[in-house]
Amino acid sequence: MTKGMYHYVKQAWKKPDVKTLRQRMVEWRKTPAQIKVDKPLRIDRARNLGYKAKKGFVIIRIRLKRGGHKRPRPNKGRRSKRLHTRKTLKMSYKWIAEQRVQRKHKNLEVLNSYLIGKDGMHYFYEVICVDPERPEIKSDRTMKWICKGANKKRVLRGLTSAAKKSRGLRSKSPMNKSRPSVRAGGRKGK
Repeated sequence: MTKGMYHYVKQAWKKPDVKTLRQRMVEWRKTPAQIKVDKPLRIDRARNLGYKAKKGFVIIRIRLKRGGHKRPRPNKGRRSKRLHTRKTLKMSYKWIAEQRVQRKHKNLEVLNSYLIGKDGMHYFYEVICVDPERPEIKSDRTMKWICKGANKKRVLRGLTSAAKKSRGLRSKSPMNKSRPSVRAGGRKGK
C-alpha cells in the first residue's frame, strides 16, 4: 500500500530538522508578533484542523513570550513542605495565542491553531482564521456553521479546541464537575 504526501509531511514534523527550524525561528523573531502568511507551514496539521486552500481562510503566525508559569518562592510567613506558593494556570499558551489573534483581527473567526516551534524565549503558533462574511465560506457545506451568530467571538468564550482542553471539557464523564462551567459546578448539586 502506497502512502500519500500528507503521511510523509506528518512523519517529517515528528522529528523536524533542528538546523532549518532554528534558522526559521531567527527570521520569525525579526518579524512582527502577528503576521499573515500565504500558506501553512504544517499543511498536514492545518488540513486536519479544517483549513482549505480557498478564499476566506487566513493563516496568521503569532509569536508568544514564554515564562511566568513558575511558582514564586515565598520569602515570608510559614513555609510549606515544598516551599511553594500556589499558582494555578487557567489558560494554555495556545489559547492565549488564539485570543490575541481574535482581538487584533476582529473581522475573522478563529477556527483552530497548532504549534510550529519553540525556543528558550518564545512559542510560535499558526492560527487558522475564517472570514464569515465571504460568499465562499457561506456557500461551503462544511464551513457555513461558523457564519451563524452563535459562533461569534468563539475563542473569547472558550469554545475552540484549545480552550475546551484548558477548561477540562475533554472528558464527558458524569463525574466531571467542570460541566456546564466552572462557576456552575458548585450550583449543580443544589
